[in-house]
Amino acid sequence: MASTAGPREVLARFRDAAIGQSTDGMRRLYAADAIHEFPFHRPGVPARLTGRDEIVAWTAAGWRARRFEYERYRTLAVHDTGDPGTIVVEQQAIGRNTASGREFVLPNIVVLTVRHGLIGHLRDYVNLVAVDAALS
Repeated sequence: MASTAGPREVLARFRDAAIGQSTDGMRRLYAADAIHEFPFHRPGVPARLTGRDEIVAWTAAGWRARRFEYERYRTLAVHDTGDPGTIVVEQQAIGRNTASGREFVLPNIVVLTVRHGLIGHLRDYVNLVAVDAALS
């Protein structure tokens, strides 16, 4: 369902859904034709997910398979762009490795574009070295 929510509000909802590992929450956030990209990725990890169904299915599978959980996000900076529907977010995802209990911090930059209250395009520049450390 589309709304008038702007990118900052949608970002907050996205973070809540990620922390709660809410598939329904994620499904409500993405436009049917959304694109979610990982410009930095490893072999076997998609660089681009197209469409809400593919994005949500991949995200849910990752939650089931991964050994870590997000607990909170720390915003370092939010930058407006020339497009009022797009923001650039410097942030850290903070959580725990579920096997070891050890806390981790995943720095990343997100370029988020929202249209009619839904994510139309999200580019997630995650620090892969930090991901390796979180999983070890």
